[in-house]
Amino acid sequence: MAHRPAGHGRRWNGLLLSVAVLVVLGVVAVLATRWVAQRTAPPISMPWGPDCAVTTDEGQVRLDRDQAQRATTAAAVTVQGDSAPVEAPNTDDIPDDVMTRLVEGPADDAGPSLTCRSTDNPDLGVENELEPSGLTPRAQQLHDGLVEHFADLSLGGYEPGGYDTGHGENSAHYEGRAIDIFYRPVDEDNRRAGWIMAHWLIAHAPDYEVAVIIFDDRIWSTTFPSLGWRHYEADPDNEILRHLDHVHVDVQRGEEALDVG
Repeated sequence: MAHRPAGHGRRWNGLLLSVAVLVVLGVVAVLATRWVAQRTAPPISMPWGPDCAVTTDEGQVRLDRDQAQRATTAAAVTVQGDSAPVEAPNTDDIPDDVMTRLVEGPADDAGPSLTCRSTDNPDLGVENELEPSGLTPRAQQLHDGLVEHFADLSLGGYEPGGYDTGHGENSAHYEGRAIDIFYRPVDEDNRRAGWIMAHWLIAHAPDYEVAVIIFDDRIWSTTFPSLGWRHYEADPDNEILRHLDHVHVDVQRGEEALDVG
């Protein structure tokens, strides 16, 4: 009769126990991450599942990109009323509490309530030629999309010929890649209007190759696509640098073409 070494059974049991512990820890980590994501404001977009997430009073609701785009457009139309230049898309498949949150914002604040994850498009090249407005073609496309969906916008941060001064070092404004959408004076109504815009921009980021959105002490970027809205560091006494009076949005720069000749 063959005999197994005396310690064989103990080593096998120990291995099974270790695997079981790792499985349990993995499940706990996933559940804990989801629990935090459902209760954290601003929301976090997990690197799996639908691209977007809305934080409501009942927790986090995930939306796919099309739902997020329709929801933010419908919210913008609702807020603009009769002046809206487009009709509200159908949102029957989107929970009422999501639409209420996107239109009204949190009860004790203006936002943010929606985040989406997006990454840079690796196929984009650098645009060196400016449109007559002073914007790159990508930024001009974004400008036209804003005007198409929002009435009576106060836009700035670009001019014919482009900027070469007046902004921070290495600002996207100098390359014609950035637009500022102003909401002045800084008050609660304009904060809520600004977040309607910021939510629309983040939902439509892939369509317009958006790279960065900054508003109301918050920043979102394709550099950290799953982190959502992060705190934006700026002079606490400067409303402009904190982006309290305007939503800043810039489009992706693109990559230089490789010289293979």
